[in-house]
Amino acid sequence: MYCTKNITDDLYWIGGNDRRLALFENIFPVPNGVSYNSYVLLDEKTVLFDTVDKAVSEQFFENLVHALGERTLDYVIINHMEPDHCAMLKEVIMRYPDVQIVCNAKTADIIKQFFKIETDAVIVKENDTLCTGKHTFTFLMAPMVHWPEVMVTYDTTDKILFSADAFGTFGAINGNLFADEIEFEHKWLDDARRYYTNIVGKYGAQVQALLKKASNVEIGMICPLHGPVWRKDLEWFIEKYQKWSTYEPEDQGVMIAYASIYGNTENAANVLASRLADKGLKNIAMYDVSVTHPSVVVSEAFRASHLVFASPTYNGGIFPNMETVLLDLKAHNLQKRTIAFMQNGTWAATSGRQMNELVSGMKEMTVLEPTITIKSALNDSQSEEIDAMVDAILESMN
Repeated sequence: MYCTKNITDDLYWIGGNDRRLALFENIFPVPNGVSYNSYVLLDEKTVLFDTVDKAVSEQFFENLVHALGERTLDYVIINHMEPDHCAMLKEVIMRYPDVQIVCNAKTADIIKQFFKIETDAVIVKENDTLCTGKHTFTFLMAPMVHWPEVMVTYDTTDKILFSADAFGTFGAINGNLFADEIEFEHKWLDDARRYYTNIVGKYGAQVQALLKKASNVEIGMICPLHGPVWRKDLEWFIEKYQKWSTYEPEDQGVMIAYASIYGNTENAANVLASRLADKGLKNIAMYDVSVTHPSVVVSEAFRASHLVFASPTYNGGIFPNMETVLLDLKAHNLQKRTIAFMQNGTWAATSGRQMNELVSGMKEMTVLEPTITIKSALNDSQSEEIDAMVDAILESMN
């Protein structure tokens, strides 16, 4: 049976939810599932905004048929060609052979790559418009947010921004489509941050360019391709994007990521966290990189102002899971953080130096000295070293 949601009098959500998917893009855990959003407008001309992943294709077509009723499909606007949004495009064309594809030139090329078909598309450029009757749409290019062909579509009539992957989030929609109907800050923000930082985080400059374009129009609603629709408190969520895309810390706090083989490096991390707490710091998060997916640590590193990395030396290098995290952070362009290191080595502690070398290739990083070196296990004589690191972290927060 169809499962659609009314957004306005003539705009409908016709997407689907996948709660069985284990790994989004075959890499990111999605324990809360994911939604694939698609929208249909019933104007003088009918318009489909993007399609869905093949996992929810049956539901999508039931929804599309129901929403259209006796009408045919006139346009399909493609904002993003990634297969979790474009997978059903070829079948849409087969079912509605007279439909006109509206896209930019880069998208048209990628359509050929995926589907090996020639399309007589309506090619749009920056600030081009399309009138469908009551509604007029303006197209804004958003390259590398997060593919080079991405664009967003702005409905000048109802002030709605169809934002592609921007303002999206992991998490299936559980009946309530609108962000103001759910406890977004408490139950969805972590998934939204993890989605942004891991999917789009590398492209802060490009997100900034899109935000500047969007600031020139009045936005009353945001319809992303993943997650809830925004119709209230848009400024709050846009401000999150402003911080994330400029790599400004979201919170003043400490994230401690550690690797530990026999528990001794973990103990040192716990001692540090405990003494930070004794000095009154409340915002402390700890993650064992061997049991926590790197995407979580990446997300938390974008959130927190101060990061501590504690790793044993392994085969003369950084413990592999810790190295993966640091390489991920570098790949996602993290910057503007204050960093401290703890290293462990029974006979040759070198992980601290090598972690520092990785971080030194990242922009505007402040490294606190000295690195704490543990020889097998932390001992009582190193208490002052721990206190000194605590003091350095707290002083750098002022």
